[in-house]
Amino acid sequence: MNFKGRAERLKDEDLPRAGARIGVGEDEIHAVLDVEARGRGFDSQGRPAMLFEPHIFYRQLSGSKRDEAVSKGLARRSWVRDYPSDSYPRLLEAMAIDKEAALRSASWGMGQIMGFNCTLVGYPTAEAMVRDFLDSEGKHLEAMVTFIINTNLAKHLRDHNWRGFARGYNGGGYEANNYHVKLEQAYNRWAGIPDTPFTPKGIDTSEPSQEAPSGGGGSLLSVILAVLKAIFK
Repeated sequence: MNFKGRAERLKDEDLPRAGARIGVGEDEIHAVLDVEARGRGFDSQGRPAMLFEPHIFYRQLSGSKRDEAVSKGLARRSWVRDYPSDSYPRLLEAMAIDKEAALRSASWGMGQIMGFNCTLVGYPTAEAMVRDFLDSEGKHLEAMVTFIINTNLAKHLRDHNWRGFARGYNGGGYEANNYHVKLEQAYNRWAGIPDTPFTPKGIDTSEPSQEAPSGGGGSLLSVILAVLKAIFK
């Protein structure tokens, strides 16, 4: 698995389409993407943005596999801020011990979806999710929005409850990392930029016509009656 695919960037309409799924505009979606993956789903080599988490790998393993991972510095009992500039070499070492467990122990793509949340966003395995993520940021965004929906975080995003959203998306440590502040700042920055024109398919956003009254009388008859009423008033 070389983690290389088409690596397509987002299309202009992808953001407002994603927002429409949860009742927000593209500014809220931009804010989440900026904070979670600095707005990009692929690294300079065209691989999905990824962070391998040794403390998660520890939880995903047991027995001799865990012992081996710990001895090689790939797994630890608790979280430590220790991220190399490139997490892929560490991930590949972990995959040699247990492929699926290693993929489940990393966060992936634009929305930094944890591999162990694969079923929550519609994939049977972490490997299936990662393979799908190789081709486009659109897949990353679709999974992120599905995660927001299935974890009941959409309301917080609609209400601009940045603390509530950050707590649900990043866990209890969100405040120490100022995720809620970063989200609000990113939203305010994007709110000053014009949105991409977009009309959700299947939803008529046009104003109701004022030319004819509703109902089963027929517009011509209605006009005639209105004229007669005006004449004999």
